[in-house]
Order: sequence, then C-alpha cells, then structure tokens
Amino acid sequence: MELNGKQIQLPKTQEEALEIIRDMQAERCHLTKRRAEVLATQHRRATLRGFRYDLADPNEYTRHAGLIVSIGKNYMLREFSDFVVDEHNSKVLRFLAYYFNNCILAESVFPNESYKLHKNILLVGEPGTGKTMIMQIFSDYLRATGNENCFRNISMTQLMNYHKVYGHIDKYTYNELKGASTREAYDGVAPFGVCLNDLGLATEKQKSFGTLLTQITDEFLFARYEIYQQYGKRYHITSNLTVRELKERFEARLIDRFKSFNVIELHGGSRRK
Repeated sequence: MELNGKQIQLPKTQEEALEIIRDMQAERCHLTKRRAEVLATQHRRATLRGFRYDLADPNEYTRHAGLIVSIGKNYMLREFSDFVVDEHNSKVLRFLAYYFNNCILAESVFPNESYKLHKNILLVGEPGTGKTMIMQIFSDYLRATGNENCFRNISMTQLMNYHKVYGHIDKYTYNELKGASTREAYDGVAPFGVCLNDLGLATEKQKSFGTLLTQITDEFLFARYEIYQQYGKRYHITSNLTVRELKERFEARLIDRFKSFNVIELHGGSRRK
C-alpha cells in the first residue's frame, strides 16, 4: 500500500497500527519543529534589518567611510569648497557609520557616553558646525547602499509650511494611505524614517490656522515617538539648542522621551564661508 508517496504494509495487529500512527505523529512533530526554525529565521531577518554590511571588518569600514566622505565632497563642490574631516567631526562620522549599519562598535566610539544602537540620534551644536550636512550625507549614503535604516531629511520650515497648507502634518508622521489601495500597509499607515532639522527654530512662535507652531512641533515629537515604539521607524533630530535649552523649551513629558536619543554634541566653529 502507498501513503504520501511511501510504501507501507497494512498492519496485522493493533500494536502494529499504533506503531504506524506513532511514527506518523513523530514525523509531523519533526516537520513542525523545522517550520518553527524557518519562521524564527524569517523573524530574525525582519527584526535585525539593516545588518547588511559588517563594518566590524576594517576593510569594509574603510570602503564605507570613503563613500561617506565622497558624498560629502560632492555636496561641497556646489560651493567650490571641500568636505573636511577633522578632530571635531571624525568621531561623530565614525559613530554614525557604525550606528546606521547596526555595528556594535558604535557603542565604543565615545567610551564616556552611554550611546546605544537602539536609540535615535539628536545632533546638537552651534549654527554652521555641519549638523544638517552630516545628516544629509548619511541620508544619501543609506539610500545608495540599500540600508533599511534610511531616512528623509525635513526642515522645521518645511514642516511648518506643510501645516499651513494642509492643516496637519500626517505626511511626516503616520503617513496614512487613503484606503490603502496603492500598497499594503499595516493599519493603513506607512510611516518612514525622518530627520527633523533645526528643532527649536525661532519661527516656531508663529501661528498656523490659529495654532502655535510650537504645538505643531510637539505634535510631531509625540507622534514620532509612538511610531518609533509601534513600528520601529526611527526619527532623528538636529538642533542649535543646547541640552539645557531643550529642557527649557519642552514640557516634562517630552523631555522624558528624549531619553530615547543618543544626544551627540558637534563642536567646532562655523564651517560656512
């Protein structure tokens, strides 16, 4: 007799029948365990996204660092200038290269700090020190290398103008898909990684539809924190404000959520010429 592609003999006794059943159950159990291993592997790949390159390999790191600097130099060509790596930005660039590739070496670049791979980036420093440029460079670099940690840069002015036109900032938060007809999205939303530049801009004190733009900023930060928790989509920030000024600007509930950031200070004078 053939069963599931296998030749088997019909049992002659009840004991033989039970033995056949036990063998079949054992096979099903083995297949279930194998399926669990496959599912666990698939989940690991989905969870550990961004682990595409191993920057712990010095040669791999050197190639990536060269690409990052080249992108910076390309940007500076527009100003007939050069992208300079010096004592003020070299460790920040190294940290971000490791960080965005989920390389654990990132946590040892600044040994006196408690920076972690799972946290977002808050890059602070005086105007002109290169904060926005650095985040633009890494935005382009991550897209070029197909890194799932990629993000889009948006400015405070861009966020404010969008609210003035549409009366909301959904595009930069949950990015709801109307009817979810163009592509599939969990809960009908498709948030993407962002970096908000120039947080704390003086123009926050203006109004849009009777709403203070400071409230719009707060709405953005509350929403992005929820998105970070629920969907794993990171959000980064650059600001000219000091850590003390940030604490004075934002309410206690938001300040507590800044604990989800690696707060990195970029030193040195203005690079603008």
